[in-house]
Amino acid sequence: MYDLVLKNCKLVDKSGIYYIGIENGKISKISKQPLKSENEEDIQEKFILPGLIDPHVHFRDPGLTYKENFKTGSLAAAHGGFTCVLEMPNTIPPTNTAKNFKNKKNIGEKKSIIDFGLHSGLNKIKELEKIAKLNPASFKIFMDLFEDDEIEEMFSNVYNINKSLKKSFFLTLHCENKEIIQENTDRLKKLECTRGNTTLDYSYARPAEAELVSVGYATFLAEKYDLSLHICHLSTKNALNYLESIKDKNINITTEITPHHLFLDNTGFDKFGTIMKTNPPLRPSGENLTIYELKDINIIGTDHAPHSLEEKQEGVWNSSPGIPNLETVLPLLLTEVNKGKITLNMIQKLMSETPAKRFNMKNKGKIDIGYDADIVVLDLKKEGKIKLDNFYTKAKYSPFENKEYKGINIMTISNGNILMNREGLRAIESSTDYNRTKYIYD
Repeated sequence: MYDLVLKNCKLVDKSGIYYIGIENGKISKISKQPLKSENEEDIQEKFILPGLIDPHVHFRDPGLTYKENFKTGSLAAAHGGFTCVLEMPNTIPPTNTAKNFKNKKNIGEKKSIIDFGLHSGLNKIKELEKIAKLNPASFKIFMDLFEDDEIEEMFSNVYNINKSLKKSFFLTLHCENKEIIQENTDRLKKLECTRGNTTLDYSYARPAEAELVSVGYATFLAEKYDLSLHICHLSTKNALNYLESIKDKNINITTEITPHHLFLDNTGFDKFGTIMKTNPPLRPSGENLTIYELKDINIIGTDHAPHSLEEKQEGVWNSSPGIPNLETVLPLLLTEVNKGKITLNMIQKLMSETPAKRFNMKNKGKIDIGYDADIVVLDLKKEGKIKLDNFYTKAKYSPFENKEYKGINIMTISNGNILMNREGLRAIESSTDYNRTKYIYD
């Protein structure tokens, strides 16, 4: 007897209507013939996708939990159709020691309602060797915070860890050049006394050149130290074109784009002001990547980066950069599906299959026998507006507020547990029974 049967499902890559049998948190049967269980959900001939995987979230836990924590962040993720996330290391304290890594993992295991992994920050090589044994998803470098020689030392350290431990850890990168940012920021701040100051200045303080130079340096070091790279939140056509031009060098590089860089440009500063402030910044039209470049990108990652509303309203230079995206990205993309600009196959590849493969997630990213029963159910006909009141994240702001959508997720299943249904997440908000939630690299 199955623990759960999903009946009348449509699969993105197969024709017909299917029944999905789930046992012990795994998909055990996919059949066109009816399957029986005391626990059944009628999907009513709607499409299902593998649970979405976000390799780039900031849950702010520990140290900054007034912005977000593993509980609220994972609730937001489940609400948005995500069943697995990878959390970034820039918390307080940073996740760059074995002690801090273990502590954050313990926090996640107690609070998260979905599966998760952790990226590690960089440190001295002896400390990194300890972290490596704890199985981080990757080592993350915020290149905009370091000088070139410091960055090279980090590349060298990861190379030496791989060599000594016979592993293949790779680097996840924020690619912006520190020197270029500083020069342009200083220049624009000096102009304030003569022409005033606008929020648009922030996008020019961190110009497209800063990303291109940083990507170029990262690929140079990757070739030198034989390392694989994942480039977060790519935001400019020049950088994407550069990466296309060096494909013959056979450096293993994957790219990621965020919903805000995909759907917005810097003209939005006129309407939203510092609500739209993020790193890297939104780009001028023509420099930015759009839905039409999505075919050349490997992964969509939300860079879910919540702050308090007060922190987002402290002026051009002092407001905190970051946009919450876990609960907005899927309706935005499904709207584009309904417009005929992208396909469900693309969403499945960009947000399930490729992230699972790239970040070495066993039994995730596919609807197939033996895989984790991570499933999201879609209603492509449902219309509405994105409303902040419906968010589970602590961050109650978004440049996508009141954006009209057609198509949304209506059910999220993680490890065979229905976390969200048509009535929402209310049933699990106070629950602590997440016994099937796991750190995915154990």
